Amino acid sequence: MVCMDKHIVLVLSAFLSVHALLLFPNVVHGDTITSCSQTPYPETCNSFVSSTIQPQANLDETLFVFRESALRVTMAQSEQAHSLVSAMDLSSFNERAKAAWGDCLELYEDTICQLNRSIGYDHSLGAIVDAQTWLSAAITNHQTCQNGFIDFNLSSHLEAFPVMLSNFSKLLSNSLAINNAATLSSSSLLSKKQTKSRRLLADDDFPEWVSTADRKLLELSGAAPRADIVVAKDGSGNYKTISEAVVASVKLRSGTKRFVIYVKKGVYKENVEIKESMKNLMFIGDGIDATIVTGSKNVQDGSTTFKSATFAVSGDGFIARDMTFENTAGPQKHQAVALRSGSDLSVFYSCSFKGYQDTLYVHSQRQYYRNCDIYGTIDFIFGDAVTVLQNCNIYVRKPMSHQRNTITAQGRSDPNENTGIVIHNSRVTASTDLRPVLSSIKTYLGRPWKKYSRTVFLKCCLDGLIDPAGWLPWSGSFALRTLFYGEYMNTGDGAGTGGRVRWPGYKVINSVTEAEKFTVGKFLDGDSWISGTGVVFTSGL
Repeated sequence: MVCMDKHIVLVLSAFLSVHALLLFPNVVHGDTITSCSQTPYPETCNSFVSSTIQPQANLDETLFVFRESALRVTMAQSEQAHSLVSAMDLSSFNERAKAAWGDCLELYEDTICQLNRSIGYDHSLGAIVDAQTWLSAAITNHQTCQNGFIDFNLSSHLEAFPVMLSNFSKLLSNSLAINNAATLSSSSLLSKKQTKSRRLLADDDFPEWVSTADRKLLELSGAAPRADIVVAKDGSGNYKTISEAVVASVKLRSGTKRFVIYVKKGVYKENVEIKESMKNLMFIGDGIDATIVTGSKNVQDGSTTFKSATFAVSGDGFIARDMTFENTAGPQKHQAVALRSGSDLSVFYSCSFKGYQDTLYVHSQRQYYRNCDIYGTIDFIFGDAVTVLQNCNIYVRKPMSHQRNTITAQGRSDPNENTGIVIHNSRVTASTDLRPVLSSIKTYLGRPWKKYSRTVFLKCCLDGLIDPAGWLPWSGSFALRTLFYGEYMNTGDGAGTGGRVRWPGYKVINSVTEAEKFTVGKFLDGDSWISGTGVVFTSGL
């Protein structure tokens, strides 16, 4: 098992304390959690977390001691969960159930990594914000394990899983709530400890994890001179396949320096996986629809949604530019992912994602998309990451005759997760295949995949294909009170809010201050890390 470095360095300034208040408003039972009685699941907490924690000199110290204790208990339970799942008797499992079980094993291993790097971290606000992302990812992993069985209508197989997983799920939720409370208290601790562990950066400086050369790398017109490896279908590069180049990168790279793979024009029919240990990789193609990575895995043919991705990336700090990622399974095959990302601090610039149902899987962690094209039909931008898509084109395609289109399906399952899908300054329109039948197909901005689903459209152009109701229920009244769906200053024939749903969780945002909560600068804290990649971005509205 390979875990990522515990210290991902971000720029930090005093105004982050304000960002914390905006990002994490759902602290359970007030602003401070210093005992089990204040957690979402107090009985589970009392059963596992030591009750002998002594009150410290002040409330902040008590909170952080309690936080550390809760995280260490949850970490121990995650290791036990992974061990028990790996030792399960699979004799009654068919091949599809075994595929879902394989997802669980991989996901619980990643959860151990996410918890490990959240423990023992300094108590500066930036560190606690990092941990909130990683703990949210751990909860997403737990949900994704179950989703694999749901994909195949095999939910009954989950009964064979260790009983302790129920307690583990509650411990994760408790840990997230406790860490959330710490984000509010840590603003008073921006002192010597923070100064020692994190250096403040000048406007023209970079976070330590980004090399100076990266600033202009995305702006270069020619990728080959700067590439560490060249992939070319015609044999003119170092390798003919992307997968071979990825394997080679492990041997050729030194340390954590940015490693650049240039993929020349061509159609690459392969499924690519960038593992968690492969961080700071950068892929540069020859342009949208010039460099194409394509596959056709899908749920109907035996892949889980998680494993159906043509291109899957978990390694932190991933960057892609000028490429197309597609899944050609078609609408009749249902869930079929073109790209899945669980890469923290990842950027996709001038890329295209083509599929039908479940095209772009923003699985977990912090992700930024700029000048991208996304094509699909049902839930085609979905997942539980902290995601902002900016200046993108969203093309809604023709589904099967009995289907309705839903652009998003956000998967936030805990009120303390910092996750959500934000679509900013983008255009939603019909693709060429949908236009002739536009009047017979209904299209919605999204539906709530999980209980606390959160999606916001800011200053987008919504064409007339959007149904006046705007949003579609998932099932009955599920999540309609607990979701957060917002629209702010959108334009176009589909932007009118007079006929929108009247759900308690839906809101037309009229306040600039509230809308700013969902900008790149505040929702992603993008000022501190995207600038180092060289990608153009708009920090505010």
